[in-house]
Amino acid sequence: MGWRHPQISMEEVVNLIKGFVDILILLSGYQSSGRIAHWDSHNVKKVFQWGLFFEQVFGSFSCSDDYASSVEEIDAALSEITSAASFPKGLAHLSSATLAKARRFVLEHLIHTLPLRDVHLRALLTATVEMDLEELSETGHDFLNAYFNKLKSQNTLLDQRIAPATTTENCGSDGFTRIVEWLLGSMTWNRWKSKNLSYFLDKRTIRLVSGASMIFSAPKIQWVQIFERLNLNISAGSSDDGLCETTELLLLGCITSRWTSLIEHLMSISHDYKNILEQYNEVCNLLHGRSTDLKSKQEATCTKGSDILEYLSGFLGNQMYQLWKVSPVLAAVAIPSWSPLFRLYLSEIQIQFQGDFSTMRCCNCANDKKEHNDCELAERIWCLYIFHVNGSHLA
Repeated sequence: MGWRHPQISMEEVVNLIKGFVDILILLSGYQSSGRIAHWDSHNVKKVFQWGLFFEQVFGSFSCSDDYASSVEEIDAALSEITSAASFPKGLAHLSSATLAKARRFVLEHLIHTLPLRDVHLRALLTATVEMDLEELSETGHDFLNAYFNKLKSQNTLLDQRIAPATTTENCGSDGFTRIVEWLLGSMTWNRWKSKNLSYFLDKRTIRLVSGASMIFSAPKIQWVQIFERLNLNISAGSSDDGLCETTELLLLGCITSRWTSLIEHLMSISHDYKNILEQYNEVCNLLHGRSTDLKSKQEATCTKGSDILEYLSGFLGNQMYQLWKVSPVLAAVAIPSWSPLFRLYLSEIQIQFQGDFSTMRCCNCANDKKEHNDCELAERIWCLYIFHVNGSHLA
């Protein structure tokens, strides 16, 4: 039956899509000449307005089966466009389905292709606020109060630095500022992911893993003797650095057999839209939700790990603060939830999260009366969450 949209022709839509692709290329940070693209709020507004236009056009197709042939025709045209050798490979999945959620498509393209600098984020924030205000100004006179009330009801950026995130799929119906709220949570998530992945892949860490693998391949009586000699040297030198390095080596010994799978899991995770409070609550539930059957199963399949954790508990004694000196991701992946060490580690996290007195303070959020959203404590909770909740098969 062919193209049936009553207000725009097939040729016009195709030409507009090509223009949209050109803007997405600019959104990647560069012009077609290779020069750096100029970012400002005007250009950001333009690309989201294009996205809104395509949402309206392609969203109307879902209202009736009569438009099925139109969808098939546009997808055929898009397939021909995206298969061209000169077409950007990062946009090759462009289709009527992605254009029906074009603002989501724009946001995900922005996050995945461009390291957002301050100037980019400032332009994005300015543009989204301006677009929301323009939309509200058409509905009433007191649009500023309406905007502030909307932000307050959504617990967005005016209330906290990183509010409870939302899926990009729902961003459009809640206003453009909601998109930025989601973006900030995603940026923090990706920064923590990159930082902790860097620890795993650091040359020093890899050397320690290799050493730990060799040490703990020996019978327990032999590797215990090695660490007893290390302890004597540390005691003689009164070196706190030595305590920390020994703690790190013992923790790495717990995960040598899972090294590759842990890295693969960390690389595969994506922003799942839970805020730190929600992550914290789910991690705390582990203490009540794990059964003794699971403990027995894990201990049976990881006797060496249990031996190392038992030795580490005795080694640390009343110096549990050493766990706060190692990488957040190492503490998370090396200590299973059935271990007494996990309970001690999580108990300290609970004390700090609730703002109670602690000698092991890792951030000033409680003193400053701020939410734990982008601090070391939040990062440690996040690491526990992604491995013990999202990756429970690995923990």
